[in-house]
Amino acid sequence: MPRSNHPLRHTAAALLLVLLGGCDLPAFLSFPVQVRGSKVDADQLKELVPGTTTRQDVTSLIGSPTAKATFDDNTWIYISQLTKPIIGGTQAVEDQRVLVLTFDQGGILRNVETKTQDDSKSVTVVSRTTPSPGSEASFLQQLLGNVGKFSPLPTNTGSGGSGGGSGFSAGGS
Repeated sequence: MPRSNHPLRHTAAALLLVLLGGCDLPAFLSFPVQVRGSKVDADQLKELVPGTTTRQDVTSLIGSPTAKATFDDNTWIYISQLTKPIIGGTQAVEDQRVLVLTFDQGGILRNVETKTQDDSKSVTVVSRTTPSPGSEASFLQQLLGNVGKFSPLPTNTGSGGSGGGSGFSAGGS
């Protein structure tokens, strides 16, 4: 038998592929995890004490918030994600954390709340579109639709009235 067609070789190659198929890529071949947003360290979070920590303390310790609540400047939101690049330039979210800090009117921290990906709610995006006037025309129709509709500005030929000339009269009687 020729060496290249030996059944034991094919079996060994198939077994090797099956064993390697369940393995992750080695660390040097995989993409690194990227930190996005304002990641608050656990040690920094311990220093936030409701009732004593002020807005200025929070800003100097963990920085400015990612966002503030829409109708309440006393609610600060710090959002962070750990993402990993995958095929096609998209990002897989490995971990997501949201830190919500609530202050009273005097600027003293009242509540610290941490939310994770488990607290998120699924949102269904509606696929229909809102019609708008003029959207029925194709791109080419929109591009060429105004050709010929505009005429050049009228030129003043000087024949504007019964007296003729330029419309100015020389003084006198």
